[in-house]
Amino acid sequence: MKINDLQRIGGMNPYRKDTGTKASDNAGKRGKQKDEVHISQEAKMLHEVQEADLRSSRIQNLKQSVAAGTYHVEAQKIAEKLLPYLNS
Repeated sequence: MKINDLQRIGGMNPYRKDTGTKASDNAGKRGKQKDEVHISQEAKMLHEVQEADLRSSRIQNLKQSVAAGTYHVEAQKIAEKLLPYLNS
């Protein structure tokens, strides 16, 4: 008895032929349909207002920390960002 006989493995898989035909039939039917998403103008405006509020509050916090002298600059991050420009 051969355990590693590759021909037997292919013969023992009864699902191999069935999955190929069903998948191709379903793909043909579903290929014509498209999912669509519509975002209303009100939702777009709300998103823009929320982003503007978040940005303005972040800027205000930065201004306060700079004025108070508590703003910390990380030299390591600045060096990492400048390094590609200096090497080129």
